[in-house]
Amino acid sequence: MEFGIFVQGYVPAGRSRTDPEAEHHALLEEVDYVVAADRAGFKYAWASEHHFLEEYSHLSANDVFLGYLAHATERIHLGSAIFNPLPQVNHPVKVAERVAMLDHLTRGRFEFGSGRGAGSHEVLGFLPGVTDLDVTREIWEETIAQFPRMWLNDTYPGFEGAHWSLPPRKVLPKPYGPAHPAMWYAAGSPSSYAMAARKGLGVLGFSVQSVSDMEWVVDSYRTAVRDAEPVGAFVNDNVMVTTTAICAETSAKAREAAVRADLGYLHSLLFRYHDTFPRPEGVPRWPERLPEYTPEIIDLLIAEELLICGDPAEVLAQCKRWEAAGADQLAFCLPVGLPREEALTTIRLMGEHVIPALDTDPIHRTTRLRGTATP
Repeated sequence: MEFGIFVQGYVPAGRSRTDPEAEHHALLEEVDYVVAADRAGFKYAWASEHHFLEEYSHLSANDVFLGYLAHATERIHLGSAIFNPLPQVNHPVKVAERVAMLDHLTRGRFEFGSGRGAGSHEVLGFLPGVTDLDVTREIWEETIAQFPRMWLNDTYPGFEGAHWSLPPRKVLPKPYGPAHPAMWYAAGSPSSYAMAARKGLGVLGFSVQSVSDMEWVVDSYRTAVRDAEPVGAFVNDNVMVTTTAICAETSAKAREAAVRADLGYLHSLLFRYHDTFPRPEGVPRWPERLPEYTPEIIDLLIAEELLICGDPAEVLAQCKRWEAAGADQLAFCLPVGLPREEALTTIRLMGEHVIPALDTDPIHRTTRLRGTATP
């Protein structure tokens, strides 16, 4: 199993009340986290693209963020989680150009994740008058297959669709190296896994809550991917799943950090904005919020495999459960309200004790897949 880190520009109101430059500090700290993850042996760093999601995510211009990290890192693969290719948000040609440019700047370390946005508050900011968010799937499906045509043809033959069009043009630059970057889809619901598999896309699993959820959605993905008709040059048979992780030198320190991280507020914001995600029983609707997590709640979350937390030995055992459930990559949401030094400690301890035990292949899985493709 491979490992990643996920950053999103989380700037909770509590931090802003005590730090007038909270947004600035949060964004630069997340740069530090990715640089630290690169040195610690993580294989992937994923940066979100969100708009209008106050507190939850201020990382809107992730192409700029990733461009900086292309120079600041050496080996870690940098991924868009996501670039939103709906033409009302980002014109598809501009997305294709950014992907290819980042492929050059990273010397082949870029991963292209796409999706349809976080929910109604975000998406309807770009689609005024739309009442049914299902239309975004129609737009995305119309668009996604056009990217390989832009990259692999000397001259893109053009496109006339229901939602956007383009005459024949040379789309430049072309990607670096063989074929094009690996393509992924951000799954906001379990049914999206099989859909992505049929298109030969890897899955960025943001909707999975626990290990038990993972087992059946991975099974649906593996069944569908066997008959994939890839939209790209190769099948990216790959499932990434995100989870919150806190690792400290002792179990007690990790649990104390989890209580102080105010995870209940983060999870309340998640369901405030991601209103297309399945809502677990007991999660209230905003502005009502989940209560502050007590030590007992933290212990319950760990026992229910909804949180990775503990000393290195505990965290390794918890990660092995995700590996057994079929995850190809486990990406950790690390900032989660932690002070900078505690987040960096989690990254360091993962690199020293957890990653070497589970990821023994020095070559990135997507690098191997891309190497078998022919442009």
